[in-house]
Amino acid sequence: MYKELVLNNDPKAIISETIRTLRTNLQFASVDKKLRTILITSSVPGEGKSFIAANLAVAFAQGGTRVLLVDCDIRKGRQHYIFDSHNQKGLSNLLLENVWEKYPEYIQETKIKNLSVMFRGVTPPNPSELLASEKNKELIEILKNHYDLVIFDSAPVNGGLTDSLIMSTLVDGVVIVSVAKETPKSLLNTTKKSLQNVNANILGTVLNRASESSKKYYGHYYG
Repeated sequence: MYKELVLNNDPKAIISETIRTLRTNLQFASVDKKLRTILITSSVPGEGKSFIAANLAVAFAQGGTRVLLVDCDIRKGRQHYIFDSHNQKGLSNLLLENVWEKYPEYIQETKIKNLSVMFRGVTPPNPSELLASEKNKELIEILKNHYDLVIFDSAPVNGGLTDSLIMSTLVDGVVIVSVAKETPKSLLNTTKKSLQNVNANILGTVLNRASESSKKYYGHYYG
């Protein structure tokens, strides 16, 4: 069941402990204001943002937090693969509806206690416009009031897409996923500057796929 969700399948693994550490760091990331919405992004595709977002959602859910994981990478999101489900309808479809009346129909319960998901839906011709719409802003406020935490799995920042930059202005904080010894520092700096230019609250960076032999864990979190 859910083979990529290591916290559910192997809770004692090193990577599971690392994800729980990330959860703890995020819980202390904002002293004055509780984080209700977190965006997970990366510089480019293939850095593991969806894997991190899904397992982080599991970690919070296992800690007793009512979590909704939203796949807002409506171009190439893969949360429906991670949760062994279909993608017949999701966020993109909902944003064409009356979001207040219809949003419960687009949320799916998972086999993990306290964790629900909303998949990306069909790929529309105008992803950025949908994410920048008043309906999306309204939806985020609705979801915040119905869940303890909403985690958004967003598109990569670089590559000419504005999706994550738009979403970063609507959430409480952003986490950037990068790959050890693969993501160039210059590219990571570009991602950071792009987010800073829209006044995003960058919570930190997850260094994914770090060497277990040298680091003693799979990934690391830099505040």
